[in-house]
Amino acid sequence: MENPPPPPEPPQCVIPLHKPSLRELTFFFASGILVSVPFTLFLGQLYPFVPNALAVVVFAPFIEELAKVFPLFYRHGETERSIVTLGILIGLGFGISEFVLYVFVGGVPFFARIPGIVFHASSAGIVAFGIAKKNPLPFYLTAVFLHMVNNYFAVSGEIFGVFVALLVLLIAYYLAWKYYHQASKVKIVT
Repeated sequence: MENPPPPPEPPQCVIPLHKPSLRELTFFFASGILVSVPFTLFLGQLYPFVPNALAVVVFAPFIEELAKVFPLFYRHGETERSIVTLGILIGLGFGISEFVLYVFVGGVPFFARIPGIVFHASSAGIVAFGIAKKNPLPFYLTAVFLHMVNNYFAVSGEIFGVFVALLVLLIAYYLAWKYYHQASKVKIVT
C-alpha cells in the first residue's frame, strides 16, 4: 500500500520586518498631539454633564488612555518592540501638548507638569505592549487605574497625594520599561 501524497502547503504570506524610520517616529510623536489631543478634547465635551471631579478622575483616564494609543490599532508588520516605541512616542507627544496647555494656558507651575509628560509616555507604552501582544484590555485597564489614582490625588489636594503621585509615576515608568524590554525585537505584530 502506497502512502498518500502529503497535503498541499497552505498559502504563505510573508510580512517583512519593518523598523520605523525617523520620519515615521516623528509622525507618531506628532500624532500624540495632532490626533490624540483633539480626540480627547472632542470626547471631553461630555465633561459639563458630570461633576468636575468625576470627569477628571473617572472619564479623563478612560478617554485619554484610549486616545493616546488609537493610532496604533492600524499598524501591522511592526515588531512588538517598535509598537511599544511608537506608543511611548505618542504618549510623549500627548504629554508635551498637555504640558503646554496646563503651563502656558492654565498657569500651572512648570515643574508641577513635568511628571505628567513621563506618565503619559509610560502609560501609553503600557497599553502599546498590550496591543503588541494582542491583548490590550488588561494593559489599558492598568493604565486607566494608574491614571485614575494619579488624578484623584491631584484634585484632592492632600499632601499625602504628592507621595502617591510619585509612586504612581514610578510604577508606570517601571511597567513601561519592563514591557519595552519584554517586547520582542523580531516577532511581527500582524
